[in-house]
Amino acid sequence: MNKTRPVPINSALTGPPIPVQAKIAAAWTSFMFLYIYVDFFNLYKPGVVDGILNGLVWKFDVSPTLLTFMLASVAIPALMVMLSMTLPARVNRATNLVVALLYIPFSVFNAVGESWDWASFYGLSIGLEVLLLAFILRSAWTWPRCTASAATLAASLNTEPLRTPQQA
Repeated sequence: MNKTRPVPINSALTGPPIPVQAKIAAAWTSFMFLYIYVDFFNLYKPGVVDGILNGLVWKFDVSPTLLTFMLASVAIPALMVMLSMTLPARVNRATNLVVALLYIPFSVFNAVGESWDWASFYGLSIGLEVLLLAFILRSAWTWPRCTASAATLAASLNTEPLRTPQQA
């Protein structure tokens, strides 16, 4: 018979610590979902699809340059998901700080020229995007640092690589 002990009601739940790289990658993933869905739901606005069929996106003519720019604007955050998990810590931190800072005004630009009728849609979407970018900035800015004592540093300078028995 399998007996289990009752869990105290006031016990705290704990989980393993989540690496900062995983937190940032998760935030970029959430940002990407939101980014894509905002663009998708924007297609439901009256006149948007007709404008696209007539070769206009916002006030811009559809062109290879515009589509390349639009692809890059989606590809950069998509790549940040992978880069956040694979880059070395110092480069990772700097890259996330720079890209997240650049995407805040880019996200806010989506509301330029829109009427107040759409303020709730753009306010919520831009607000959520900026919150995710702020989380990325905070996580990258407060990236945990590994400190070594002077003794550890001095010892590591004078160590030789380990030799296998054949080399001895």
